[in-house]
Amino acid sequence: MKKLLTADEAAALVGDNASVTVSSASGLNCPDAVLAALGKRYKNEGKPVNLTMIHPIAAGDMYGIPGIEHLAQAGLLKKVIAGSLPSGPSSLPMPEIWRMIIDNEIAGYNVPSGVLFDLHKDAAAKRPGVLTKVGLDTFVDPDRQGCAMNELAAAEPLVSKVDFSGQTWLHFHPLVPDVAIIRATTADERGNLSFEHEGGVLGVVEQALAVRNNGGTVIAQVKRLTKAGTLKPHHVHVPCNLVDHIVVAPDQMQTTMIAYDPAISGEIFHPESSFEVPEWGTEKLIARRAAMQLKKGMTVNLGFGISANVPRILLEEGMNGEVTWVIEQGAVGGMPLLGFAFGCAANADAIVPASTQFTYFQGGGFDLAMLSFLQIDRFGNVNVSKLPGKPYLTAGCGGFVDITTHAKKLVFSGFFKAGARQRIEGGELVIDQEGKMRKLVNDVDHVTFSGRMALERGQDVIYVTERCVMQLTKDGLMVTEIAPGMDLTRDVLEQADFPLRVAQNLKIMDPRMFYDAVMGLELPEVTHG
Repeated sequence: MKKLLTADEAAALVGDNASVTVSSASGLNCPDAVLAALGKRYKNEGKPVNLTMIHPIAAGDMYGIPGIEHLAQAGLLKKVIAGSLPSGPSSLPMPEIWRMIIDNEIAGYNVPSGVLFDLHKDAAAKRPGVLTKVGLDTFVDPDRQGCAMNELAAAEPLVSKVDFSGQTWLHFHPLVPDVAIIRATTADERGNLSFEHEGGVLGVVEQALAVRNNGGTVIAQVKRLTKAGTLKPHHVHVPCNLVDHIVVAPDQMQTTMIAYDPAISGEIFHPESSFEVPEWGTEKLIARRAAMQLKKGMTVNLGFGISANVPRILLEEGMNGEVTWVIEQGAVGGMPLLGFAFGCAANADAIVPASTQFTYFQGGGFDLAMLSFLQIDRFGNVNVSKLPGKPYLTAGCGGFVDITTHAKKLVFSGFFKAGARQRIEGGELVIDQEGKMRKLVNDVDHVTFSGRMALERGQDVIYVTERCVMQLTKDGLMVTEIAPGMDLTRDVLEQADFPLRVAQNLKIMDPRMFYDAVMGLELPEVTHG
């Protein structure tokens, strides 16, 4: 039998100066018991020190699964290389891990999630890092921040800009982890791992391979043990030859704020009537307009935020299943969950490894990406990854940069201004009090999406707000539709920090969206190939 350890015994295997890769997506699949033991060991023994933590997606959340927050202790950490970090509302205190990065106590890097999975694949195959176009002309690019979140990280770059075969690429330097801390549902006596209660597989195989092939240690936290030979081979995602030690944590949460929902892991299907549709209001208005960009038969990536409501718009319109949703944690189809449980889907058609999903995204194989925005600037750049005042309100870039690099079409959704008091009455949008914070600014605080690169690549880019719809053109952003009740000059043009162009054939947004009733939405058929 594989060596069965307590969480404390597993934590004792992590040595000073180790690079530790953790498989998690916020609360989803987070090996929290082992991370908690690692933090407790440092408090009690002062060991290990100077760890480099690698998280392709965030480890832990702000809602009861601390994850990396267990390790946010001076001396324990040296670097954090993460696709994202725990995030939450301004009503909650800032996580200590964010404070340490902001105060320059540890080096912090925000690296696109798909690139981090690729780095594990290349470490396993002993290749010289990752050559990619993901991140060109964004904060990932060394010409901007090069993924660095603070001065300590900037002093030790992990990405370079290179010319290869007549083209410009980003080269991410090799990243070789010493320890992998992963999670599954069941381990048999030999150490084979199955994921029957999980909402995703994430990148466990790549992370285990990267460690195994470089002589490191793989620790797997599971919910339960079973007899050798009782797991079906097709159900095993991580085979025993990649696992060194098992830690049993029977009370591990399935995902953020959810102990266990069998529909998330595909064991049952919830009836459509159990899914709530969005409440009436301006957020639903934006989701409705975004939904009008869809066609039957499309495969569409969804991001966190307002865009996550679009599947429920189709549900309300009797069109559930007409579009296949794909989310970065691995779910294909089904009904994506909302809020901080986003990343899981109920009733999914399939749950593929996140690392495989990102290969699909990076190559632009899907039809459309529906994402959100915090800021848009005069060049069409989008920021979703940094809010200077309260950075933990956003998780970082996650898979956003991987997804947007080669997407054929992108729809960015969000409110035109922050803090405005608005309502819909009589089929019109009414602004009772103008917002204080502009979201259309001269220069975004962080370039997570490059408008210049989008134009070079010929991408179709739409920005949907409650007041208007805009399109990216070579001459800047153009207002193509305006909401009924809005004054173009007062409510739109004068509320942006930069000049907006106005289409000669400016249209009024579809009036059906402005009434609290089913719209009768109809989608044309998509044409592929």
